[in-house]
Amino acid sequence: MLRATAGSVEQRDEEQEDEAEEELRDGGVPFYVNRGGLPVDEETWERMWRHVARIHPNGEALGKETRGATDLPKIPIPSVPTYQPTTTIPQRLEAIQKYIRELQYNHTGTQFFEIKKSRPLTALMDIAKEMTREALPIKCLEAVILGIYLTNNMPGVERFPLSFQSHFSGIHFHHIVLGVHCGGRFGALGTSRREDLMFKPLEFRTLMDLVQEFEGAYRGYWHTLRKVRIGQYVSHDAHSVEQIEWKHSILDLDKLTKEELRKELERHTRDMRLKIGKPAPPSPTKDRRNSMGSPLRGQSSPVRRISRIERRPSGDKKVLDQKSAAEINGYQIRV
Repeated sequence: MLRATAGSVEQRDEEQEDEAEEELRDGGVPFYVNRGGLPVDEETWERMWRHVARIHPNGEALGKETRGATDLPKIPIPSVPTYQPTTTIPQRLEAIQKYIRELQYNHTGTQFFEIKKSRPLTALMDIAKEMTREALPIKCLEAVILGIYLTNNMPGVERFPLSFQSHFSGIHFHHIVLGVHCGGRFGALGTSRREDLMFKPLEFRTLMDLVQEFEGAYRGYWHTLRKVRIGQYVSHDAHSVEQIEWKHSILDLDKLTKEELRKELERHTRDMRLKIGKPAPPSPTKDRRNSMGSPLRGQSSPVRRISRIERRPSGDKKVLDQKSAAEINGYQIRV
């Protein structure tokens, strides 16, 4: 998906650029985000059709014809890929990409699933599950989240966000894919209107080779690649509360020579490898336990903590009473 923003957006703060709905654009045309969840509420539904009427050459007629039709063909729901134990990693990645393609690219002008990059990984994985249940068309950011979800059970495959900013005819376009690394080779998963701006097989020896492959595809559409943003490896723990690091490295191609770009990409590759094996940061919920009780407790059930005064000093060891064998065997631990 090519997401364009006005030239002034480049000067804004990076996080605002990612999150501001007003600046979300698809091929130079603003698009909306469904923030009310599914099923789509009436207001969002009507707004989507009004948007279609504005951007489509025959929008008014198309909307009336489609909404009034009673014999629309039934759309098949694609099945989430499953694998045999002997299925290789490249074959699994191709099956995932095939599934993403079968969901189809979303041309409605309304993104159906709200993706907030600041949310913890576990919340984003819940959204990915919903994508598989609803089987609706998706855009590029949704495809990245779905790709992470579908590769969580592949511990040998490392995943990282890889986003691009290109320039064409005075407009900046934004696009993102899910970079993958396994067995010393790089590739990518994703969706786009352009066939060569999404899936890349697991065959690129370096990150530089992968970035140059995308840069060549952009040149084929007369786009100039301006910036590349690369995140860190994403945890395989679907219940992790850590956030995805979307932009560990931001590379300005206008200011870097080819050799400097190669060195920066090699540095980033080393940084990603260093993250493997590092423990995840502590859950934010643990930090709040001193001031909050269990979420399952009512307010009438105060949390009892053992104070230091109540704790037995380590030097005063309690003498254990002699228990009979019957009493010991009858003791049960309840968890």
